Amino acid sequence: MLEIETVVLLVVDIQGKLAHLMDKKEALFKNVQKLIKGIRILDIPILWVEQNPQGLGPTIPEISALLSDMQPISKMSFSSCRNDRFMQALNALDRQQILISGIEAHICVYQTAAELADMGYEVQAVADAVSSRCLENKEIGLQRMKDSGVSLTSVETALFELLKVARGDQFKKISRIVK
Repeated sequence: MLEIETVVLLVVDIQGKLAHLMDKKEALFKNVQKLIKGIRILDIPILWVEQNPQGLGPTIPEISALLSDMQPISKMSFSSCRNDRFMQALNALDRQQILISGIEAHICVYQTAAELADMGYEVQAVADAVSSRCLENKEIGLQRMKDSGVSLTSVETALFELLKVARGDQFKKISRIVK
């Protein structure tokens, strides 16, 4: 089970023109926004990476606006784990559970999730908050993640798993977000 005290959200490479080529991009953008808003309500840390931003462009405004108080970590490696700044930021948080969202499911999300799982992290890929340019590649990425020991979840499953109970201000706010 996900726990507020031990989880971090990782948002991977939702950038520029590439983001707009994703399968079911509108649902992807909407779900990532819901996830970030819910995670923020729960005061859970977020790490945000961008693949070669000079080449792919910045994170799309729909997502970066929700992260405006943070700076993305620029990387060239497909796996975020091969970036020293990312690993330093992750280690500084001292958290053992990773929720991962972003693009592309079969490349950067898969490689990052698999390497995090190899390092002993409990990784959950948010299946409705990841995508690839085609559905087949998304499905391959999710299957490869599962084969690597990564669990699959959804935006609502993760947020309500973190909440644990249907009461209080956080529950009301998150319920409004997921509607």
